[in-house]
Amino acid sequence: MFKEVKLFFKEYPAKETATLTTPILILHGLFGSSKNWVSVSDFLSSYSKVYSLDLRNHGDSPHSPEHSLSLMAEDIKEFIEDQKLDKVILLGHSMGGLVAMTFALRHPEKVEDLIIQDIAPRDYEFKYEGELAVLRTDLSKFKNRQEIDSATSDFVTNPFIRNFLLMNLDRTESGQYRWKLNVDAISHSKNMFQAEFLGADKQYSGKVMFIIGGDSEYFHTSDKIVCLEYFPNAKFETIPGGDHYIHFTKAEEFRKILSSFMDSIVSGSEK
Repeated sequence: MFKEVKLFFKEYPAKETATLTTPILILHGLFGSSKNWVSVSDFLSSYSKVYSLDLRNHGDSPHSPEHSLSLMAEDIKEFIEDQKLDKVILLGHSMGGLVAMTFALRHPEKVEDLIIQDIAPRDYEFKYEGELAVLRTDLSKFKNRQEIDSATSDFVTNPFIRNFLLMNLDRTESGQYRWKLNVDAISHSKNMFQAEFLGADKQYSGKVMFIIGGDSEYFHTSDKIVCLEYFPNAKFETIPGGDHYIHFTKAEEFRKILSSFMDSIVSGSEK
């Protein structure tokens, strides 16, 4: 019997300008945390209250030896029940997007609207050996982040991705660095992105916005067909030149699309 995890979260109270009562839940991607979503969370709090979550084995959430889309979706269900929420608006990026879609297909009555960033409801290979090598680095001999960054540059050559991974560093009271991620659980769960959507006959008929990076390898043109099988009312917005991390690298364009979608929710709720 699986065990749900009580997720750590950051709460952003709704600003005075907010007109929606349905709260927004933000689900980060693999190797990420709520720390990556501070500016987007603050931005969306102008529409409603925002909960930015750390998924299991990430950030400040508890560690578990089990790590799958199914279990993470059930963690979300428990969180919603614990917070006594009726419905939520879900925004998920990458792994968080897969979790959000899994949850919406299982519990459509709990999802008011869905925003998915740069991922599709299909199988994905686990291609993160370089990232895992960074996260397996023995930190005991390092005095600062710059030394860790330099020592791990052979594993991941992209400085943006390395900086993203190093956001998982934490310093203990003794001054030693440690990784907050449960690296073992993630490294032993390399099938986490496979078979969740295969053969599923469920649909979510609510409003869905897929926001896609034009240069991203995570979303192909053919993925739109798959998306519409599960989410028949889905709409798609592509940011030209955008990568997988468009909420950060194309922040202005990303917020413009978010604003348009959120405004459509507001206008719909006022009818």
